[in-house]
Amino acid sequence: MIKHFFSHLLTPDGWRQDVTLEMDEAGTITSMQDGKASEASVSHTGYAVPGMANVHSHAFQRAMAGLAETSGNTADSFWSWRQVMYRFVSEISPEQLESIAAQLYLEMLKSGFTSVGEFHYLHHDPAGRAYADLSEMGHRLMAAAGQAGIGMTLLPVLYRYSGFGSLPALDHQKRFTCSADQYLKMVEALTETYGENPNHVIGVAPHSLRAVDPDLLAEILNNIPKNVPCHIHIAEQVKEVEGCLDWSGQRPVDWLASHVELDERWCLIHATHVTDNELDQIATAGAVVGLCPITEANLGDGIFPATEFQQKHGHIALGSDSNVLVSLHEECRLLEYGQRLTRQSRNLLGNGHKSTGQGLFETVVDGGHQALGRPGKPGLQVGGQGNFVVLDPRHPALTGKPLNAILDSWIFAGDHAVVKDVAVNGKLVVMDRYHEEEASITERFSVVMKELTASL
Repeated sequence: MIKHFFSHLLTPDGWRQDVTLEMDEAGTITSMQDGKASEASVSHTGYAVPGMANVHSHAFQRAMAGLAETSGNTADSFWSWRQVMYRFVSEISPEQLESIAAQLYLEMLKSGFTSVGEFHYLHHDPAGRAYADLSEMGHRLMAAAGQAGIGMTLLPVLYRYSGFGSLPALDHQKRFTCSADQYLKMVEALTETYGENPNHVIGVAPHSLRAVDPDLLAEILNNIPKNVPCHIHIAEQVKEVEGCLDWSGQRPVDWLASHVELDERWCLIHATHVTDNELDQIATAGAVVGLCPITEANLGDGIFPATEFQQKHGHIALGSDSNVLVSLHEECRLLEYGQRLTRQSRNLLGNGHKSTGQGLFETVVDGGHQALGRPGKPGLQVGGQGNFVVLDPRHPALTGKPLNAILDSWIFAGDHAVVKDVAVNGKLVVMDRYHEEEASITERFSVVMKELTASL
């Protein structure tokens, strides 16, 4: 048994003081007792909150952060940013991907994320040829997650076409594309290899409606279990919505809702440009919208109508997408601030709580747990997993603040140094802001970055 004592612990029922969590060897919380157990493994004197699921990540893009912030002769946009990404991705080897991902997952842990949904579409070698093992790159991502100690929901991506109407894939997309047969074999192999580990989840991810056609989407959905997470990019850009209308006569979410069984296992990434009717369809289905506020701002996507969606009791989760900046509290902050700027009002996403930060945080903890198909119950409760983040009570942003303002103070007034300790399945992976593999992971990443930037 693993036992942790907490001076302050945020549970689904609110804050509790002086409580001991007991966990089994798999990290599942088996009991919650008032007071300090004499044999408690570790004592925490800060503010412990649930670890967060990062529902949408492209690991390799962490290495290109800061390399796409210049404009050319024409107006810059998401579509021109993609051209920089394509040039960059053409260089990455399996070994380099593993090093980049390990660095990224280390940064995620230190930010407060305890699991990640890796939206994985870098499948083949630079010439577009399949590796001897179709899952080579997926294995590298799993190895990186193991090195860092983060929970992993791996989402192999089905990517076949370059645009609506089954347009042929372009040369620079050749590392991404798979046939249905290749894809299903990849998912099956990954599930056989990792499916018995409760910290590993294998889902599926049709990339977008422009990258798969209806027949391909139906074939995949008909050949996978109905209980695995299913993620898709959708309605991120106005141009994408216009393309979908030209192709089908329907907007993207309308088309999806009328052609698949949209339910709780689905996570719709971005869904930026949606109508009120589409919001109703998502909320009624119980699907999660995966928002990535930092990336959506960086790429100029737009702002999802989260306030209206929350009023419809819709589920929201957070991801870091392009990983241009890895910051849990910044994602939360920007999500709320985007709503304030578009509505010229304040404290919009508290979800009925007096504290906006606490209400928003608990909402995205629950949504992230659902979207990634993580084991157990969400949050810190019996039947949940021992995934927690300890906030430093000595940090200036938190000093002297009442309990009901702790999460507000971290999200709206804090920085990265607020996060002191992080545990995954009851095991401390970050202690006093340091990860035991940090030096070696960062050194490998440094070598890879020098190699990649020298070849660009």
